Amino acid sequence: MAARVQHALELLKKTGVRITPQRHAILNYLMESMGHPTADEIYRALESKFPSMSVATVYNNLKMFIEAGMVHELTYGDNASRYDGNVSEHYHIICEKCGKIEDFSYPYLADVEHHASLETGFEVHGHRMELYGVCKACINKEIQQNKE
Repeated sequence: MAARVQHALELLKKTGVRITPQRHAILNYLMESMGHPTADEIYRALESKFPSMSVATVYNNLKMFIEAGMVHELTYGDNASRYDGNVSEHYHIICEKCGKIEDFSYPYLADVEHHASLETGFEVHGHRMELYGVCKACINKEIQQNKE
């Protein structure tokens, strides 16, 4: 992971972006956590290290990372956006009880893009797939509660 963060920082430097300690910490947190945090969660995780950092600083940096293609913003209805430091092609499965998001890969969806293009004449630029269910921890919690 450290190599990914370092590579991302080098790309930012090449585009003339100054690498502040806060910027480095936000990017590092995103790329290492792999937990799809909200901006507020990132802020809370880093505020002890950077007491003068504001939530606005986090949002501004996230916006810049998104524009640079280093982070994806995940929006789900009215809930707060979540941010994904993994910009490789992958999909998400979301727990309907606790909101946990996990990544998974499935390489064959490129065929869906191709088929959709052939059928509609569209030039497909990408797709997004989300699966919904209940995570293992919530299932186990429910089983435990039913036993009591």
